[in-house]
Amino acid sequence: MMLISAFAGLDVVKRVYAHAVAERYRFYSYGDACLFLPEAKR
Repeated sequence: MMLISAFAGLDVVKRVYAHAVAERYRFYSYGDACLFLPEAKR
């Protein structure tokens, strides 16, 4: 998460992570790859 935070900012990463946990997303590790997409507008 710290690597992604260097690009997106720690506050954004924490918010995305909290959303993923609340919505029960599944987490998979793909080595050093990680993809965060912006939330859809409601």
